[in-house]
Amino acid sequence: MQMSNQNTWRDSYLLSMTKSFLIWNLTLTVCFLVVGFPLVVILMTVGVLAAVVLQSVFPASAIVLVSSGMLGVTLSCILFSSIILTLKGVHPNEVKWLGWLQDNDKVTRRALYASCPLTCSITQY
Repeated sequence: MQMSNQNTWRDSYLLSMTKSFLIWNLTLTVCFLVVGFPLVVILMTVGVLAAVVLQSVFPASAIVLVSSGMLGVTLSCILFSSIILTLKGVHPNEVKWLGWLQDNDKVTRRALYASCPLTCSITQY
């Protein structure tokens, strides 16, 4: 009995850290792809220019080298940012600009149509 209760806290902490890391990883990836689209365009332009320059040095593998390097740097930046945010204890549901991750109860609003001021006071016979 004591053995099963002893590992519960550590397992839940590890699960919480893993969940936070995975949510940060997904969130930063989505933000990089959606919000950082101009940055992606600039990175691809620099990558194409680097591949053209390296084509004379590495004729067979310049494109593979440049694309894998850019993808590796991008993914490692996202991965290390997720690790740093997780280890600092910043949970994604505490960040205000990530409103879609927060578990707020949504208030249902009554629909108000544009024609309502003209027709709402009419009674049917």
